Amino acid sequence: MISNQQLMFLRKFIQNPKQIGSIIPSSRFLARKMIQAVSWREVHAIAELGSGTGAITRFIQPQIDNASKVFLFELDDIMRRNLKESYPQFICHSNACNMNSIMNQHGIDQLDCIISGLPFFTFENEVRETLLHQITNALKPGGYLVAFQYSLQMKKHLLDHFVIEKIDLVPFNIPPAFVYVCRKRDDGEMDNRRSRSIV
Repeated sequence: MISNQQLMFLRKFIQNPKQIGSIIPSSRFLARKMIQAVSWREVHAIAELGSGTGAITRFIQPQIDNASKVFLFELDDIMRRNLKESYPQFICHSNACNMNSIMNQHGIDQLDCIISGLPFFTFENEVRETLLHQITNALKPGGYLVAFQYSLQMKKHLLDHFVIEKIDLVPFNIPPAFVYVCRKRDDGEMDNRRSRSIV
């Protein structure tokens, strides 16, 4: 039996496949794999990019305390309105390309973790680079980006910004997905990387 959320997701995919990326929301297997990659005791500020129908958001909610700041970003107006109704304690905005300024508006300088379901590789180059720049600026040194993709095409792009600690395949998802666990380099690692590039 197809749920109303699944029907809405399919309809949105047909309207804008580059923005949505999949015909149905993420499976519980994928959501759990994403959540398991996060050290929740160290998380006080987090963002989810491409929250959609809340397939992963509902797994985030039990992991955080009342003092934690949670930002949800979803471009689709209907999905974002549903997220606001379902998670009134979270901060919902439309465009993750404005993440840094939105964080500043809410008094948050850096995030401990970012969870992303955005289909980066389907975006125009300018949008993709803007998003990666926003993510890199938003994360604290040593902070984590946990992102799922439907291919390994983003590996090279992510390596330009992060240390990829692991990539897990989640077969029980439509389509099967890869979960990238990426750590932002700390200041020492960035200095070493610059030195190697000069040599």
